[in-house]
Formats: sequence, C-alpha cells, structure tokens
Amino acid sequence: MTELDPLIHAPTRLQLVTSLAAVSEAEFATLRDALGVSDSVLSKHVSALADAGYVRSRKGVHAGRRTTWVGLTDAGHRALRGHVAALRRLIDAVE
Repeated sequence: MTELDPLIHAPTRLQLVTSLAAVSEAEFATLRDALGVSDSVLSKHVSALADAGYVRSRKGVHAGRRTTWVGLTDAGHRALRGHVAALRRLIDAVE
C-alpha cells in the first residue's frame, strides 16, 4: 500500500508538483507567481524536491533574460501518483 509522501505533502510542495505534472517544465518566475511565494521559499522547495530526485532544473535564457526552468522527473510523477492514491484511500474511508 502506498503511503502519503511527507516530502510532497506540504501544501506548497503539493501545489508545485501538481502544477508541474501538467507541463513538461515551467519557468521559475511563473511558478513563484502561481504559488504566491517568494523566490527564496520556492528555491528551498525546489531544492528539497530536486535532492529527492522529484524535480530537475536547468538554467536558460528567455526573452533575453536568464531564467531557471523546473520540471517533474519520472520519479516525481510516480511519487505524486502514489501520494494521490493514498489521499484517495483516506477520503474513501471518510465517505
């Protein structure tokens, strides 16, 4: 049985990985604005998820400016699917 993943259970991290699940990658500033967090908060969350192998990041240039792109890895997709399955089991137990 898949358990809740404490690494992605925190609300901001869960929002981050669910946002990334819908795209191949997203620009750091776009994620920051969508999540309503500061650069430093998002950077810490991205670093923690990258250390676990759930996300990858790369530096690039967009519209003439240096930027960072973040994407969910295959391991991140698996972790998210497992976490969602565990949440569904909890919800089913309530209903």
